[in-house]
Amino acid sequence: MSSHLVARVILLTGPSGSGKSSLAARTGLPILRLDDFYKEGGDPTLPALPSGIGTDWDSPASWKADAALAAVAELCATGRTDVPEYDLSSSSVTGSTAVRLDGAPLFIAEGIFAADIAARCAGLGLLADALCLSRGAVTTARRRFVRDLREGRKSVPFLLRRGWNLMRAERHIVARHSALGAHVCDRDEALERITGARYEPIPVRV
Repeated sequence: MSSHLVARVILLTGPSGSGKSSLAARTGLPILRLDDFYKEGGDPTLPALPSGIGTDWDSPASWKADAALAAVAELCATGRTDVPEYDLSSSSVTGSTAVRLDGAPLFIAEGIFAADIAARCAGLGLLADALCLSRGAVTTARRRFVRDLREGRKSVPFLLRRGWNLMRAERHIVARHSALGAHVCDRDEALERITGARYEPIPVRV
């Protein structure tokens, strides 16, 4: 028996600090924050840094891909889902909240691991587009540091060390997102593709 989805998803990814959140807000579409699906600090399955000291929060193994996919699927099917509220500074879930589409036929799911569920979203007929923002390693590093310092996400030494490592790895990060199915683009092209997706019909799911 076939059924109509009520919405489709645009997955928005890119290096940390590339402007995903600000772009998502600019579209005016409902937003699902995929970073809220990080594992908590005490989770024994968290990956370690190559040095063996500390957690590698930039590894997709630090993220609950299955839970994020389930939330995306529920939003596409029903227009509502409950999601955790995650505090990055303490690496813990502090509550939960409801995300509602209120009739919108399209929503943005944004986060640094969004591309990791692109193939599965496409296979389920949920995907309208998958985009990877790329603004240049230096620009991204500057934006990331200012944001993380303002929000008190981690200690300054941690932010400096992480920022340097991410800046050096940015080309490989973007290439990984592309290999997972995300279209690499700047902000203006991303906005054009999102605008175009608004007018595509929602498919029937069999």
